Amino acid sequence: MTTVNLRPSEEFTFAKGEGQILLIACGALAREIIDLIERNHWTVFDVACLPAKWHNRPEMIAPGVREKIREARGRYRKIFVAYGDCGSGGLLDKMLAEEGVERIEGPHCYAFYGGAEHFDRHSEEDVTAFFLTDYLARHFDKLIWEGLGLKDHPELLSDYFGNYTKLVYLAQTRDEELAKRAMAAARRLGLAYEYRYSGYGGLETSMRELA
Repeated sequence: MTTVNLRPSEEFTFAKGEGQILLIACGALAREIIDLIERNHWTVFDVACLPAKWHNRPEMIAPGVREKIREARGRYRKIFVAYGDCGSGGLLDKMLAEEGVERIEGPHCYAFYGGAEHFDRHSEEDVTAFFLTDYLARHFDKLIWEGLGLKDHPELLSDYFGNYTKLVYLAQTRDEELAKRAMAAARRLGLAYEYRYSGYGGLETSMRELA
């Protein structure tokens, strides 16, 4: 199995097998995507992941994905984007419509991991929930604590998280160490902690349909 330990600032390319379909994805999904490819012995996919830290700079997502699409045009039978809107304010979908490229269904990775229907059903009780995935639990310090400036300015904690009441760890794998990290993150943010196992959800479903 290929081990993927991306830093939030890194891009990542994975090419194996026939390479008929290019997945352009957020770097926060790289580990899970490669795991699915290798567990299912899929040979149709190449993967290009963009830096996960762009979640803190969502205006960079649509231009970055467009660049990858245009670099790959004509080299693949299909290009598919594994990104939610991710704070782009609709700009990602507008660009994808212009380029004629589809993306995974859902506004963000929490929705397609947990399932859009399940996410909608729990939307009212989760309106004050802050979500972590495996990736965010693994990189909480770099992406959240340092990325939002809380390391140097802890007084900003209430500004960022004052309206949240709980942290929901939406787990893709049953990893006790990551669960401990998520629980510690909840304590640092002053939030109640809730664990939910989702598996790979809609990410796996979408890739299975493509393969």
